[in-house]
Amino acid sequence: MKEVYDITIIGGGPSGLFAAFYAGLRQAKVKIIDSSPKLGGQPAILYPEKKIYDIAGFSEISAEDFSHNLIQQAMRFSPCLALNQEALDLKQTEEGYYEITSDKEKHFSRAVVIASGAGPFQPRRLDLDKASLYEGHQLHYYVTAIDHFKDKVVAICGGGDSAVDWALTLEKIAKKVYIIHRRDKFRAQEHSVDLLKNSSVEILTPYVPSSLNGDEKHLDSITIKESRGDNTLTIPVDEFIVSYGFSSSLHHLKNWGLNFNGQSIPVNQKMQTSRPGIYAIGDIACYDGKIKIIASGLGEAPTAINNAIAYIHPEERVQPMHSSSLL
Repeated sequence: MKEVYDITIIGGGPSGLFAAFYAGLRQAKVKIIDSSPKLGGQPAILYPEKKIYDIAGFSEISAEDFSHNLIQQAMRFSPCLALNQEALDLKQTEEGYYEITSDKEKHFSRAVVIASGAGPFQPRRLDLDKASLYEGHQLHYYVTAIDHFKDKVVAICGGGDSAVDWALTLEKIAKKVYIIHRRDKFRAQEHSVDLLKNSSVEILTPYVPSSLNGDEKHLDSITIKESRGDNTLTIPVDEFIVSYGFSSSLHHLKNWGLNFNGQSIPVNQKMQTSRPGIYAIGDIACYDGKIKIIASGLGEAPTAINNAIAYIHPEERVQPMHSSSLL
């Protein structure tokens, strides 16, 4: 006998977790499918000790604490979890249910909310000789244990929020921190860049890494070269963090009969995709004026869930009672 859920959420990151909790408030029967072996998405898996600053109600909160709170909140209504499963295919059955095929089993749902971010992710690796020798011990693509960098000389390569935030975080415990970027201007939030410029972090721009120096077991230093010049610098380092972002694949989703705009799924004001009963929230969803931050995805979740409930039960009103009246 196939078990049919009211709403199946593809993705167990922040947007998906809050959607699961909100669906529980609406007394929906919920399942979460995620390709990772644990819930929480990128904040929990890639940068648990990093601070998050753009969540309402928190001037700052670590990604680990934020993820823990979201998981605890979502588990209040005991959604079914299908972890370490990648959703590969989606089709509609004769009964009108959606059949989602993963790499392990089939799932059935009356409505679907896609909250998969940019899909299963992998770090953009450093394309230099010897890089593979040091990956996992001195060359890092994300930080999971901040104490590993205590009293070390650390170089960070990148110009976005993650690179700048890690530089500011590690400044407090590392012996010395360098940040290397190929441009003079950073892409991070202006406030963070101001903090960086007034910190003890040594800023090296415009440079790119050109070689990793050391034997087969130990990285001694890195050499950097001007982006548009010939000058080079060699920096002795204990640890090297490369923050070039992450690449992901959405090729399975692109076979689901949905409209796509590049790597994003266009949605209307209901967060509905081009197929009725299928909604998208978080970084995967796009519309005019979209701001891709966690707070946006959290706000999109109730809109998608309420409209999914109305799709399943047309007699239900889209606008529910306030949550303060429900608990």
